[in-house]
Amino acid sequence: MTAGTPPRVRMVELGRDEALGLLAEARLGRVVFSHQALPAIRPVNHLVEANGDIVIRTHTGAALLGRVARSEVVAYEADALDPATGTGWSVVVTGAASPVPDPAELARYLTELTPWTDTEMEHVVRIRADIVTGYRLVGGEPGS
Repeated sequence: MTAGTPPRVRMVELGRDEALGLLAEARLGRVVFSHQALPAIRPVNHLVEANGDIVIRTHTGAALLGRVARSEVVAYEADALDPATGTGWSVVVTGAASPVPDPAELARYLTELTPWTDTEMEHVVRIRADIVTGYRLVGGEPGS
């Protein structure tokens, strides 16, 4: 090993509960969906429900809304990575996305989930947590 060799990092798989707990602490994530037969990724903020479902807000005309109307499968990803050490975590939730039609739920989400952009975000989307995967990147000894 030479001086200045960065420490090696190993991936440790997370259980569902730990992965969702980390996701709940994250401020922002990315929703991944198909748009015009190509992958599209949009940054959004979110809430994590007790059952693991992800709730996001979006605006009229958003490309995601067309997919949601058909309850298509999307992915939602968030992470916290330290570029200096290479450590952190990443979580992905995959499941069907659908609009939240219930007026009481809609009102609650519109109150609890404040958009981080100045765009009017009047639509609420729920992503069912069918598949939850996550990894923690753990530092080891330098050069190991």
